[in-house]
Amino acid sequence: MAVSADLAKQLDKAYEDLTVGEVLDAPVAALSGVSEADADRLAAAFGIKTVRDLGANKYFRLAAALVDLDART
Repeated sequence: MAVSADLAKQLDKAYEDLTVGEVLDAPVAALSGVSEADADRLAAAFGIKTVRDLGANKYFRLAAALVDLDART
């Protein structure tokens, strides 16, 4: 199934035209609102260096799942 999404507002300008795979392999600072300092802190605290690392992180996934569960009640 093909999925289309406009990620321009969620990504820094330099990353807007990349494929999803390329964005996933980009540094966390590619996400709009995540600074280089934020990215350094994520790397130091959780070993997160890429957008893929952030999305796959067990703590962030658990937190997102809990938010989703709460939204359903």
